[in-house]
Amino acid sequence: MNQKLIEKAYELRSRGFTTGEIADELNVSKDTARWLILQGTDKTKEQSQEKAPVDFAINWKSLGGSSTRMSYVSAAMADMALQHGDVEVVVGITVSGIPFATMMAEFLDADMAVFHPIKHRKEEDARGAVSSNFASVEGKRVIIVDDVITSGGTIGEAIKVFRSLGAEPLAAVVLIDKKGLQEVEKVPVESLIRVSRLG
Repeated sequence: MNQKLIEKAYELRSRGFTTGEIADELNVSKDTARWLILQGTDKTKEQSQEKAPVDFAINWKSLGGSSTRMSYVSAAMADMALQHGDVEVVVGITVSGIPFATMMAEFLDADMAVFHPIKHRKEEDARGAVSSNFASVEGKRVIIVDDVITSGGTIGEAIKVFRSLGAEPLAAVVLIDKKGLQEVEKVPVESLIRVSRLG
């Protein structure tokens, strides 16, 4: 693994980020984030014997730093969402799904909601939750938006929460799918980029 990723993970941890937030910030799995954090501790020699999880670190800063580029990519993502029917609410998964969802909602003339996944919650018994500061998903046809799918767990969690609220998840639309998923919980997954490991 890259020494800069180890240093960044350790720095984020020292600033109080949860493992889930670190994983999102670095666009890696939670297992990879845990491994990176351990490499930056005083136990480095002991931990370095453990193999790094198989993962891809994604850096889309050149896209995220430009509102123009974000707009173009969000338009393409909105176009992919259209093939799944009439969308009432576009739901961005915190943190990095929100900018895409905001722009997509404008393109699709839909409301916008925000989902906080369990990996960002610190309480032991926490579960994912829809923010009450944005549109309601209850009884609505929704598109779920995130930047990167690593395992599909967060998307699956969101789908279950939305269904429990009577919402109909039409599709999940992401920038990058590192897992190569066609669907999660019987909901189609659309991605601009799908990573495939050879061999």
